[in-house]
Amino acid sequence: MFERTVLTNGLRVVSMNLPHARSVSCALFLGIGSRHERDAACGISHFVEHMLFKGTTTRPTAKDISVAIEQLGGMLNAETGKEVTVYWDKVSGHHWRAAIELLADVIRNSLFDAREVDKERGVIIEELSMLVDSPVDWVHLLIDEVVWAGHPLGRDIAGNPTTIAVLTPRELRAHAATWYSSSNAVMAVAGPIEHAPIVDFVSKVLGDWQTGDRPESSPANGYASAGRIRLLTKDTEQTHMCLAMPGQSYADPDRYALDLANVVLGDGMSSRLFQEVRERRGLAYDVHSYVNRFRDTGSLVVYAGVDPPRAVETLRAIVSEVTRFASTIDDEEIARAKDFWKGRLDLRLEDTRSMASWIGSQELLLGHIQTAEDVIEQIDRVTREDVIRVATEVFRRENFSLAMIGPAADRATLDEVLGA
Repeated sequence: MFERTVLTNGLRVVSMNLPHARSVSCALFLGIGSRHERDAACGISHFVEHMLFKGTTTRPTAKDISVAIEQLGGMLNAETGKEVTVYWDKVSGHHWRAAIELLADVIRNSLFDAREVDKERGVIIEELSMLVDSPVDWVHLLIDEVVWAGHPLGRDIAGNPTTIAVLTPRELRAHAATWYSSSNAVMAVAGPIEHAPIVDFVSKVLGDWQTGDRPESSPANGYASAGRIRLLTKDTEQTHMCLAMPGQSYADPDRYALDLANVVLGDGMSSRLFQEVRERRGLAYDVHSYVNRFRDTGSLVVYAGVDPPRAVETLRAIVSEVTRFASTIDDEEIARAKDFWKGRLDLRLEDTRSMASWIGSQELLLGHIQTAEDVIEQIDRVTREDVIRVATEVFRRENFSLAMIGPAADRATLDEVLGA
């Protein structure tokens, strides 16, 4: 079971004691991401994340930080999302204090040296440029632009070359000082360590961390609207497409019904889309679906990469599977989907890093933590009627949005396939 303590400065400390584990994973979650950024500073959260590995007052170079974790045989990394930024490290169990201290150091004492900022600016702009050379990745960002047009959720987390080129060390430092605060953070630890010594040590290194505000963001309700098609003509070997429908937030009570619908539709090689589009028709090597969830919105996305002359046929097959779903789903498919979902959950939670992420992300985003058993119980309560009702609401032609990258496609034909 997890345990939870709130320090006097508002920092939440959650831990999961795993007596048989040999490693400890520590993850510091911060409630700041690209969704909270101004248009003129888009990409700043991701830029700050990069800079926190470039030197601190006690470890002045990037190498010093790398040595600090690697001399223990550990790993250190970070990820910026649309609503969350997380810094994590993983070490052998007896080095857990060093792991927490290192996270505290980079979070609180980073230098934002102007020379390092300029070097990393070039790295990030190159990272953005690389995306254009990878349409299989680019199309997933493009569909977000279509679904959440004009909203920060539709932007690339890394920003764009124009904004990255002008962000200054002072702005980066101010961003971290404003949003990297105890009241906007959760420290999560998983491994063979009792809760009390974790709390004592976190209090020692982060107990005097300043409090602050939590960022506000414009609501996304109403942005996930349909009827949009974005075609990007590019001379590629494959046409890459994403068909999206509005989904649900991570707190919506129907989220598990949509999860099960997604499993049946396109998650795995036994899914309907894989069996129809790849196995029966041989139209695509890769076809699958996935769910995105945020505070007040979400999406379900189907991806396929196909030979350009067969793009329309593939899209037609996908649309057919989606639109007939609610009228054809049966109890056996739902039972298999539940077993699939529960089995994959167990596999995801096998190591300490996964457990730290499980408890930390829930505490930050939901304000409470569910155990795997709690979630499995909710999955088991989903009925066929629930799945049909949710699929009927979501899998509708009027909900469709499409992004496509590849050789020129006929817009009128795509409109006809989608029913637009």
